Amino acid sequence: MGPSQAERQSRNVSDMPLPSQDGPRGAGNARMSSMNVGDQWRRVRARLHAELGEATFNSWFKQIDLIGIDEGRVMLSVPTRFIRNWIVSHYADRLAKLWADEDAGFSRVDVVVHSEARAEPAPCAEAAPEKEARGDESAAAPAALPREEAVLAAAVPQGFEDAGVGAPLDPRFTFEAFVVGKSNELAHAAARRVAEATDVTFNPLFLYGGVGLGKTHLMHAIAWEIRTRHPERKVLYLSAEKFMYQFVRALRFKDTMAFKQQFRSVDVLMIDDVQFISGKDSTQEEFFHTFNALIDHNRQVIISADRSPSDLEGIEERIRSRLGWGLAADIHPTDYELRLGILQAKADDMMSKNGPISIPPGVLEFLAHRIVSNVRELEGALKRVVAYASLVGRPITLDMAQEVLRDLLRSNDRKITIEEIQRRVAEYYNVRLADMLSARRARAVARPRQVAMYLSKQLTTRSLPEIGRKFGGRDHTTVIHAVRKIDELCSLDSGIEEDVDLLRRMLEGGHGTG
Repeated sequence: MGPSQAERQSRNVSDMPLPSQDGPRGAGNARMSSMNVGDQWRRVRARLHAELGEATFNSWFKQIDLIGIDEGRVMLSVPTRFIRNWIVSHYADRLAKLWADEDAGFSRVDVVVHSEARAEPAPCAEAAPEKEARGDESAAAPAALPREEAVLAAAVPQGFEDAGVGAPLDPRFTFEAFVVGKSNELAHAAARRVAEATDVTFNPLFLYGGVGLGKTHLMHAIAWEIRTRHPERKVLYLSAEKFMYQFVRALRFKDTMAFKQQFRSVDVLMIDDVQFISGKDSTQEEFFHTFNALIDHNRQVIISADRSPSDLEGIEERIRSRLGWGLAADIHPTDYELRLGILQAKADDMMSKNGPISIPPGVLEFLAHRIVSNVRELEGALKRVVAYASLVGRPITLDMAQEVLRDLLRSNDRKITIEEIQRRVAEYYNVRLADMLSARRARAVARPRQVAMYLSKQLTTRSLPEIGRKFGGRDHTTVIHAVRKIDELCSLDSGIEEDVDLLRRMLEGGHGTG
């Protein structure tokens, strides 16, 4: 018998072979008449859901459909090639094993894309035994996709992720996996509202905060939620660096019209770390026009950066102004309660995936007190402790955690950042952060700048050239002059000495307590 329609359409799709089974190839087909294929598929999905958890299952398997059974071959379909490739790469063996557990007669499982399969799901259809017995191709011949499936296939614009225009979404970064606290509750609520709304609400939504505080997590969560709730909307997520790369590539190959079409045809454009286009005049020009075109057509724009729109250095004023049109939601550094909540959530997740792991509450509390820099480092510290306990076979204790994380704890004891110093000094002297980092030489701005440089030298391990670069690209000699000047003023002016001492205690105390 010749290849079926689905086989011809998925000729280039990698097969996922099932474990070898005893018995003739046709044993599974012989049993098909007495077994409900839909029930088998529901059981496979239920087991996947139980094993992988809610977030992972919803990300990768919620939109997978059974489209046919043909001569012991299971054919599944998904909305996009990206999801198809991820499933084949990460879950092929497990999916094949679950089907083998249901019926040893199945020979293999294929995953195809809706638009390639052009078949309607048949999870509850039983194959006619007489047609299966004589191998009639029409028994499992796929039909055309119904309209709702065609809409689902358009959830990701064709050619965006596949062609490398957009960045893939991390299945771990969902709203369910995001721990909310006082420092991020506004950003989380705004992200939820944008993701769930049927119309454009805040435009643009601008999320900003320091490294590792959850901006990228929220961006991915918004994209996942929109794709789930409104699969017909075209969502494009990428970093500002990749936006610049795509623009430069379009210029190089004289294909700017295709570039404009790609970015202005989406319903939701999400650009992460927009500060990276600082100083890139041509890229900023194109970003400005893309931004305006989308806003004018009532398309949602979501931006993230490490600082507020007004404090973005090297970004044109007209762009900064437009970025502040909608809602700017900041994410503050985490407090102790939020850090502890994040650790507890991560520990529960590790236990659900790796079996029973005994992590004493005191260890989590210790980590929440001591690892205060960012969430990434906090999660990394917990993983390190758990991995060490698993590999060496030692129980997790407070002493063991201190031993394993000795270097990390030592660096955190002194990890006050230059950005934190700049922010605190600007607030203390009531000057704009952007002015302090600018070329302005007025005394009201120059003195706070010198104090911030002085504290940066005293409280961080950064070199003089590094400190200078953080202050608007200044030379290291400027930093040396600032340090000497503040040293001199402290010995002559008790007011300056008190200011510097108070700021030092605020930074060290705030850093220690989180």
